[in-house]
Amino acid sequence: MTTTATTGGSVSEMPSTPDNQETGVSAPVKSPAPRRRRRWFTVTGTVGPLGIGITMLWLSVIVLLPLAALTVTSFEGGISGFWDAVTSPTALASLRVTVGVSVVVALINVVMGTLIAWVLVRDEFPGKRVVNALIDLPFALPTIVASIVLLSLYGPNSPIDVQLNATQPGLVVALAFVTLPFVVRSVQPVLIELDKDVEQAAASLGADNWTIFRKVVLPTLAPAIIGGAGLAFARAIGEYGSVVLIGGNIPRETQVTSQYIQQQIEIDRPVNAAAVSVALLAIAFVTLLVLRLLASRTQRREEQSA
Repeated sequence: MTTTATTGGSVSEMPSTPDNQETGVSAPVKSPAPRRRRRWFTVTGTVGPLGIGITMLWLSVIVLLPLAALTVTSFEGGISGFWDAVTSPTALASLRVTVGVSVVVALINVVMGTLIAWVLVRDEFPGKRVVNALIDLPFALPTIVASIVLLSLYGPNSPIDVQLNATQPGLVVALAFVTLPFVVRSVQPVLIELDKDVEQAAASLGADNWTIFRKVVLPTLAPAIIGGAGLAFARAIGEYGSVVLIGGNIPRETQVTSQYIQQQIEIDRPVNAAAVSVALLAIAFVTLLVLRLLASRTQRREEQSA
């Protein structure tokens, strides 16, 4: 039903409403309210001088100042005192054991970590989510607990009759446990993003699985593998909790550098402990720097060849 309204001698029809149906008075039609525009806030790519200042202040308080204090303490006896502390036979033996075992652990992680990452990404099997969660367990588990578990399994009362207590293989097992996630978590996201079409193309051209992995997959994974191995090595040379029980702390045989540093503190030689600590930090820093450069060079070479 419609109603008519007269405006300036002209007649126009208007739709009827419940009000004008009863009263016969036409009501004006309300126009819809205008929609409010949403204001979108964008985040710029830089944080400005304030953000840089906060970052440098935090790094200084947490990292730079403690390292500077440690370095100053290590040179309290002068350069000759620093050199004598680092090159003493027991200190050199602990550094040799630590670096040697850590290299072995890093190489084991390169092979086994890459294999585990491959299985978690490419294969489907019952309990896959549980296995994937177990990879991060060494991050959450206190390392001294790992040492207790390994000692109960490989100690003098081993239920499987395998005794690794106070041996370098025991150190390798303990350090492999705490460094397991590094290579796995470095390689896993790269494998997920890896384009399978290239592998399928290589297979269609007659390449076998080993050739595909060596020529197609490995060059892409190399930066992640190198980076994960560097992190595993750096973690291994500074590890203490996981080796404190199963290692035995035998000087010149199974005593790692972290145990030697604690021994120097206990006999009231903090300068020697600081000097060996600085040497250990220098080894870790140089190793990470070299591996980072190698990973960057490998990645650039892969991008250029692509």
